[in-house]
Formats: sequence, structure tokens, C-alpha cells
Amino acid sequence: MPQESPSESTLDSIVQVWQAYASLMQFAPAADDPNLGGKLLYAGELDAPHRALVAAANISGGATLTASDQPAALREGQREGAIDFIVNSLDEALRILKNEVRKHQPVAVAVSVPPIAIEAEMLERGVLPDLLPPQSDATPQPAAFAQFILQGAQQIRTQTAQAGQRLMVWTAPAEYAQNLAAFELLLLEQLPPSDCLNRRWLRLSPRYLGSSARRLRSIACDEPIATNLIAKLGRPSNH
Repeated sequence: MPQESPSESTLDSIVQVWQAYASLMQFAPAADDPNLGGKLLYAGELDAPHRALVAAANISGGATLTASDQPAALREGQREGAIDFIVNSLDEALRILKNEVRKHQPVAVAVSVPPIAIEAEMLERGVLPDLLPPQSDATPQPAAFAQFILQGAQQIRTQTAQAGQRLMVWTAPAEYAQNLAAFELLLLEQLPPSDCLNRRWLRLSPRYLGSSARRLRSIACDEPIATNLIAKLGRPSNH
């Protein structure tokens, strides 16, 4: 039976999360396994682009605070696995976040109030995030962001794959359908040991990319690696 190809929306979502992940990991300290453990991202409104950012922050190991007064957006974020907890106040959110930030564990908390209210309360109480979302041409930047930046928060700059690389997404071949770990190992074997960005992504991204991506795996490839993998696996799903 031929494999069902992933939808364009699923592939686009993977690319969005990868770009957000690559952008966030620019802030990871140098280490054997670079990650954002101990850092707090304030993601703002929990809309579709920011759900991708929250998913990427989970993969990077950081803690995330986001907000929305739209119940459907909150449910969608939790259903997709981007959001761990939905709470009703900043106090509740901080109790969860402080504990996980201290332990350098990833966690994503959404507060069910408008972002403008959360931002005003954060400023009033001196709650300073480490990271803020990239500035968007489509929507004005919240007024609070300028204050956060003055106090030391850093704004993410959108990062794509490194020069000479492209993100390639494969559906697990039939022989790996019941053994996705072996499929991941095949991809890992193509990566140099120093490629921490791809290795972390390959290990953790399936947990946060949603059920539609369950049998998909992706890495950012240069041409030699891409050629080797195409010879083994055929054309990627996003060719």
C-alpha cells in the first residue's frame, strides 16, 4: 500500500517550528548539549505563529509564558502539545514557572487573560523575561516589549537553516513504521557529532510537532548529507 503523503499544512508547520527553534537556539550557552534550560520566553498572544514558537521553546529546553482570552486558542495549544498548563492568573503561572526554571526543565504555561493585561502586570511586578518573540511586520509590537528590552530582555531574530543547508522532511519508510527509533538512528548516523542543533531537534521535536507529524522526521542538510539520504530513503516529503 502506498504511503500517504503529509499535507502541505503539516509540512509548513514543521518548517515554522524549525525556524523558531533555530532562532531560539542562538541564545543557548555553549555546552555539550546546548539548550535554553533556565531561560524564560514570554511568547505573547497564543496565536498560530506563537504556537510554533512555544513548541520550539519546548524543544530547546526553555520555559514559556503565553496568554490568550480566546478559549479555542488555549484548547488548540494544549491539544497540539505546545501548552502544558492553562491557568487563570500570573500568580499561578509564576508558581509553576519558577520551579521549572530553577530546575532547568522545559514547561509552557498559558494564562487565560488578554496578553496586554499580563504584560502590564509583569511590568508592575518586575517579572522580566529573558527572551521575546521576533518583531512582526504584520502586527504592531506590544508597548510593554520596549520596556522589557530596556530592562535587559532580548528579542529573537528569525533564523533559517545555515547557508548551504535546507530542512528536509521524510516520512518513515514502511520497514521503519513499527521502529521509528531505528529510523531516527539512520538519520543521526549521517550527522557529525558536533551538530548539536540537528541532534537535539531529531531527538525531541516528534514530541511537540503534533499527531499529524508522528511518522515524519526532519533534519537540516547540506548537499552531501542530502544526497546520501536521498539514495537511502528516496525524495523527501517536502521536495
